[in-house]
Amino acid sequence: MITNSDAQLLVERVQTGVRMEKRILKVLKGFAEYRDMTLGDLLEGIVLHAFDGKCPFSEDSLRRIRELKKFYGLDLDSGASHRLREGHRGEGHRGAAAELKKKSISRKPPR
Repeated sequence: MITNSDAQLLVERVQTGVRMEKRILKVLKGFAEYRDMTLGDLLEGIVLHAFDGKCPFSEDSLRRIRELKKFYGLDLDSGASHRLREGHRGEGHRGAAAELKKKSISRKPPR
C-alpha cells in the first residue's frame, strides 16, 4: 500500500460517463473550481478519503460546500443516499414538485 509522501504517483486514468444528480454535480464543479482543480482530481480525493474512512474536507471546505449547496438549491444530504430515482428530463426536483401539486389538485374531494 502506498502511504503519504511528496512523491508524485503515475496512474492510468480512464474516461467515464457517470450520471449523477444535476445539483450535486454543480456543487462539485463549483468546489473544484474554487480549489483550482479538475473535477476528476476532486472526485479521486473524495473517494480515496472515503475508502480510508476519513472526511476529505476541512471545516473551511465544508463551509464553502454549504454555501455552494445553498446557491445551487441542493437540499439533499446523506439521508437521500440510495433513495434517488431518475425521472424523465424536466422531472427533476422542480418538475417533481409541480407533478405533486398537479396530483394533489386532482385529488380534491367532490363537494
